[in-house]
Amino acid sequence: MPDGLDTAAVRAHLLGERGGLVATVGDCADAVAAGWPDEGTTDRDAVVGPLRATLERTGVLGQFPTVLHECVTAASGRLQAEPVPAPPYVVVTSVGPVLRATLDDGRLVVTFRVFAVERGGGGSPARYVRSGRSAEEVVAVAVRGR
Repeated sequence: MPDGLDTAAVRAHLLGERGGLVATVGDCADAVAAGWPDEGTTDRDAVVGPLRATLERTGVLGQFPTVLHECVTAASGRLQAEPVPAPPYVVVTSVGPVLRATLDDGRLVVTFRVFAVERGGGGSPARYVRSGRSAEEVVAVAVRGR
């Protein structure tokens, strides 16, 4: 991990001041999973598109650039550009929303892990399931080198 970036402070910020947003991300994931005929789905498109639409409808997607800026500040980093609610800063993936910021010391990556990918065995396709029921399980913060 690059020196000087405080990932623990980012996590504390998200679990504290932004706990409501983290809960709303979980609520959005619950709404998406409720539309599946089973407790999981093998269709990635049944995860990503509906999650993005639900996050947008609740206003969370539009908040992510501000949240990313707050996270960078909490990490004692400095943004190289202003984030927007689109790639590469905000991406909705099959595990959940991912916020990314390129900093002087590396890349800050915040992932809201609301889905898990269960790898299929014996030729079975991967299956997406709801995961991360608590905020502590959902929020993942990492710094990667450049």
